[in-house]
Amino acid sequence: MFGEEFELLTWLRRIIDILLVTFVVYKLISIVRGTRAVQLLKGIIVILAAGFLSNFFGLHTMSFIMNLVITYGVLAIIIIFQPEMRRGLEQLGRGRLFGRGQSTEEEDSVKTIDAIMSSLKYMAKRRIGALISIEKETGMTDYIETGVAVNAQISSELLTNIFMPNAPLHDGAVILRSNQLVAAACYLPLSENPFISKELGTRHRAAIGVSEVTDALTVTVSEETGAISATKNGELHRDLDDETIRKMLEKELLQASKSSNTSFWNWGGRKDG
Repeated sequence: MFGEEFELLTWLRRIIDILLVTFVVYKLISIVRGTRAVQLLKGIIVILAAGFLSNFFGLHTMSFIMNLVITYGVLAIIIIFQPEMRRGLEQLGRGRLFGRGQSTEEEDSVKTIDAIMSSLKYMAKRRIGALISIEKETGMTDYIETGVAVNAQISSELLTNIFMPNAPLHDGAVILRSNQLVAAACYLPLSENPFISKELGTRHRAAIGVSEVTDALTVTVSEETGAISATKNGELHRDLDDETIRKMLEKELLQASKSSNTSFWNWGGRKDG
């Protein structure tokens, strides 16, 4: 009886040990994700694989070289990964190492919202036409491929410069994905809804059109009036104030769980169609 309990505890410890190691490795990978350390890790994996294969096939010279590289590579790794290691230790000191993923994502979303709001205010005040679409669950790769790849961190300066009159990329839509500006000058499908107001231009029709085929949130700045509009699920809401736009962006970018109920869009602004 005692032997069975001891064996059960041994297996339980092994399982806990494996889970803890897996969790720590996952968190370490999340720390270096998106940094230059990812490419360096790939290089290390290649070196380790070369060392294993050279030993397996009896390639003595290659094996000797790989063993030297691996032996003295520890010091090189410490030097190369110094910024990432320092950042990880700082997060550990602040007690944020194991809560980094969610908090960092929220911080990035807040920065994205602030950048979009700052850009919208600037462009609305100066009546600079703009079309910004935020990808959600429905992929927008087909529309991204019609534009020019940017793949840059979102900033108000970048958004504003793209839509400046006569700028090379101002004609078309900007598409945002996971807090990144992935493409500009993208062509969106125009809505064929016959009930859309005749006073609406191509930007608004494109915003409505993409909202009819995807779940994206699309924000438009009118070139004629400077008014800000938003579309989602085929509905257009016009003349929105800053507070309403911010709440919409927060609902789409900050809330992890999304509801299919569109009652949120029944307030704040005038609806066409």
